Amino acid sequence: MSNAMRSETPIETPNTRPVDTKLEVVVIPVSDVDRAKRFYDGLGWRLDADFTNNADFRVIQFTPPGSGCAIIFGKNVTAAAPGSAQGLYLIVSDIEAARRDLIARGVEVSEVFHDAAGVYAGKDEPYLFGRLRIAGRDPDHRSYRSFASFKDPDGNGWLFQEVTTRLPGRIDADGTTFANSTDLASAMRRAATAHGEHEKRNGGKHDENWPDWYAEYMVSEQAGKQLPL
Repeated sequence: MSNAMRSETPIETPNTRPVDTKLEVVVIPVSDVDRAKRFYDGLGWRLDADFTNNADFRVIQFTPPGSGCAIIFGKNVTAAAPGSAQGLYLIVSDIEAARRDLIARGVEVSEVFHDAAGVYAGKDEPYLFGRLRIAGRDPDHRSYRSFASFKDPDGNGWLFQEVTTRLPGRIDADGTTFANSTDLASAMRRAATAHGEHEKRNGGKHDENWPDWYAEYMVSEQAGKQLPL
């Protein structure tokens, strides 16, 4: 059989779950390693490593709180120009709280903004939904739609994106995890508000099974499933 004929043979896709392939590290290009180290340490990120072999090589690794992916920067670890990393997304459950935390740490952060309803042109810096930022949180409080931005000393650009409910299929429905106590508390507050409406619809009667309702709501919200009424 010729190579041409073999290339036309369809490749069967295995039905089994693919091997876990976890994004581990993003490399950030910086010009001053010690300055960058002070900045990311000041964000409250965990310092995982600071290795050097000689005067020509150094690598530093930090991990944001609750993240499964770390960043690396250093000397001779990337050929990219310092400050050229842009559109680095940090997912948070409460964007106002995340912004206040960085301001308290002395970091300059933009005001919270949302997208301009599908307008992809404008004078602002590009982000997921285009180049035109509208001041304030998304008016409908939609997940994925509220942002704030900041830069490191070299100009590498970071974006907070508020995500409270994942779209269907974007999370393992068999597992529910919260990165920290703040995320868990925020989820409980949203469940409490929704449960209050649930009790109103049932004549204001106290729901003795509220723990089960809370649990179902929080798991469904995180997995992007239909929420209980």
